[in-house]
Amino acid sequence: MSTTDATPQAMSSTQDIIGRADANDLAEILSITNTDVHATIRAVEDNADAIFTWNYNKGERKPLEKLYEKAKTSQWNGETDLPWELDVDVEAVVAANAAAGLAIDADMDVSGTPFEKWGDKEWLELGIESQAWTLSQFLHGEQGALLCTAKIVETVPWIDAKYYAATQVMDEARHVEVFAKYLNTKLEGSYPINAHLGLLLDDIVTESRWDMTYLGMQIMVEGLALAAFGFMHQMTTEPLLKKLLRYVMSDEARHVAFGVLTLKEYYGELNAAELRERQEFAFEAAVRMRDRFMQQEVWERMGVKPAEVLPLVQQAPSRQLFQQMLFTKIVPNCKKLGLLDAGDGWLRQKFGEIGVIQFEDLADTGEEYEMFALAEGEANSGVKG
Repeated sequence: MSTTDATPQAMSSTQDIIGRADANDLAEILSITNTDVHATIRAVEDNADAIFTWNYNKGERKPLEKLYEKAKTSQWNGETDLPWELDVDVEAVVAANAAAGLAIDADMDVSGTPFEKWGDKEWLELGIESQAWTLSQFLHGEQGALLCTAKIVETVPWIDAKYYAATQVMDEARHVEVFAKYLNTKLEGSYPINAHLGLLLDDIVTESRWDMTYLGMQIMVEGLALAAFGFMHQMTTEPLLKKLLRYVMSDEARHVAFGVLTLKEYYGELNAAELRERQEFAFEAAVRMRDRFMQQEVWERMGVKPAEVLPLVQQAPSRQLFQQMLFTKIVPNCKKLGLLDAGDGWLRQKFGEIGVIQFEDLADTGEEYEMFALAEGEANSGVKG
């Protein structure tokens, strides 16, 4: 993502934004791979200025003050509020998912495909690997959110936003903690960061403008995470993961609301060229996040070529449902911010091209976060189960 100012005469093409002319080109998508899977440190240049403000008047932005007060009373302890003593039977979880119709082979004709010779053993292994991959990407995304929210504390010019962002830094540290512990103690291995997710996080961190960090992380990454956590929470039969996701979702809804409430005010002041840049960034983020869920690393670990199986897998009803559900928060929030229809509806057209525009009239997260809040006694309860 370029940090140069856009002009109406120099708008970016799809090729400029995501590196290919066709957002749905499978061969181009699969050509993007992680080249540093064995590294434990990833350094990304941060071009932003740290902004001090001498205006300490709390409450000038009432919705943000309300959100901050809510965050202060909604903290939970990942070490004591979750039932870590429970054993996790991953095979039983995979079997339950299959019984619920979530297995990708449920409605597929696998004749003449690499799956033709697969038996129960291979499908079970795929389910286990897919679970580990999904939670690993959640973990990496949460660390991205941790870094980006710390950056927001530094770069946003409003004291009410700095106050709230500071609470989110703590939330994100807790999320990294619990996903890492679940992967390390309940599952048999994890995956490195997916290349598409890594490219997006690099773009967000590299950006010099504070609102782009908001847009990339609070609206796009956190919006997708909220939808994905909700889908998994609804479907999983594993009680520890179910409770973990419930707690994380209560935080994530506030995080997305933080982005909506802040950017709604700021974007009302931008001109057409500036809004087009934000539209392009939102589109890039949407494509990167969609592409990451092709799970090419899982197929490679299973010994099959992603290019040979993904055309079939992408047609599976369960996979189509999941990938569409990921955008149920992103699209209405972009509409709330005025990004869908700015510039003659450029982003509306692009969301149509990747098949997600149908969610535009769902509830945005500006106020919806209240429905995700933990009930009285849930947080800090110390009660297991």
